[in-house]
Amino acid sequence: MDIRTLPDQQRGLYNTLKKKYSLHFTSLKLGEHTIHLLKPSEIEEFLNGRDPFSDGAGFPFWTKLWEASVVLAQLVAVLPGGSGKRFLELGAGLGLPGLAASAAGFAAVLSDSQQVILDFQQVSAAANRSRNMEHVLFDWREPPQIGTFDIIGGAEILSTEEVLDPVLDICKNYLAPGGTIYLSHDVRRKCLPMFLKKAEYDFHIGSKKQSLRSNGSTVDILVNRLQPR
Repeated sequence: MDIRTLPDQQRGLYNTLKKKYSLHFTSLKLGEHTIHLLKPSEIEEFLNGRDPFSDGAGFPFWTKLWEASVVLAQLVAVLPGGSGKRFLELGAGLGLPGLAASAAGFAAVLSDSQQVILDFQQVSAAANRSRNMEHVLFDWREPPQIGTFDIIGGAEILSTEEVLDPVLDICKNYLAPGGTIYLSHDVRRKCLPMFLKKAEYDFHIGSKKQSLRSNGSTVDILVNRLQPR
């Protein structure tokens, strides 16, 4: 990725990030689209001296491209977008599924809880010449008023029991009539069955497992499709 091709604003943002963090771009082929993704090269730069094994709550999970995000992005990349359809990615992190949605023709909103995360997303969006894309600070307990969406997606967002009810409320309140929710998680995610049990009162739920090779091992990802009853 040639940084000189970025628009002035995003090139300046990249240079600001570069002063603080080690950065690199990675490219992924998703269907007929190639997505360029800005990533931190050293996760330790975001730990501020914390021990990630003793302080799991402070681990910067967003800095990693999770296998579940890749699987969700592969799915989203082939969905029919366009015609004013809107896509919301919850807990987007680096934002691969949201970038895939934009490439597929959706008006995409990438949401997360820290400005630095949105900064990475904005550079990636510029690198992909993404159109109709917004980046929104999003507190799940006090979510902003940003309308409804035809597709809502999230990868590895059900990390603790505390987020289950807020995420379920968002799924119910932000989904447009006739819309669909796709949630992608490692099958070992302990909170996922609890969430699905809560969600089955309001949604029809379908599940599909996909295996992905990563770092020499196989990771099993479960994608759940939720549609209102």
